[in-house]
Amino acid sequence: MKSFSVLQFLKDKTILVTGATGFLAKKKILRIQPNLKKLYFLIRAGDDKSAKQCMFREVIEKDLFRVLRDTWGDRLDSFILEKVAAVPGDILYEDLGIKDSNLKEEIYRQIDLVVNVAAITKFDERYDALLDTNTMGAFHVLSFAKNCAKIQMLVHLSTAYMCGEKSGLIPENSFTMGEMVKWPRKLDIMAEKQLVEQKLNQLQTTGAAEDEVTSIMKDLGTERFQYRVY
Repeated sequence: MKSFSVLQFLKDKTILVTGATGFLAKKKILRIQPNLKKLYFLIRAGDDKSAKQCMFREVIEKDLFRVLRDTWGDRLDSFILEKVAAVPGDILYEDLGIKDSNLKEEIYRQIDLVVNVAAITKFDERYDALLDTNTMGAFHVLSFAKNCAKIQMLVHLSTAYMCGEKSGLIPENSFTMGEMVKWPRKLDIMAEKQLVEQKLNQLQTTGAAEDEVTSIMKDLGTERFQYRVY
């Protein structure tokens, strides 16, 4: 079997990273392989200027980039400007919320690899927010990757405990949409979304306050997780 080198694979690649301002996406790729061609960071922002400011504030200027700064010194900023581009968008929307059609087409043409690490990792988050980000958001990333002309790989880093209670060596088998590792073995995503929408409509009809809505949606998330996941 031919050996596979991650560093060699990343060389001269153009990569789109979602969840760039989160902990997991910071600096790793640039540190281990500075010879990549281009790195696009999807940033939740309204425009290019805001996205770029957020990228430098939440990613480049953080202490996690200290190793890169020690390596590149005064050349780091020019290195970043050459290698990294901030893309305003959001995985909650189709086409990742990228409004600039020219930029979107550019990404479609150039991307070799998509790395999706955007997720809500809180266990007590609102169920509607969890579905929108961790489920539909991942679906939007997959749909976007399918439009990339030269895509070679989509890497999705899932949230914790998605392999259930299995122990030992767990193979990376393919799953069909809605398939689960435990009973009831099937999850109907659209039914879950419909459940959420009905609950939100009921709360809106009764004039529930925002803090009450948040509390009820968190409780719903706990209930559905216990029934469907664990």
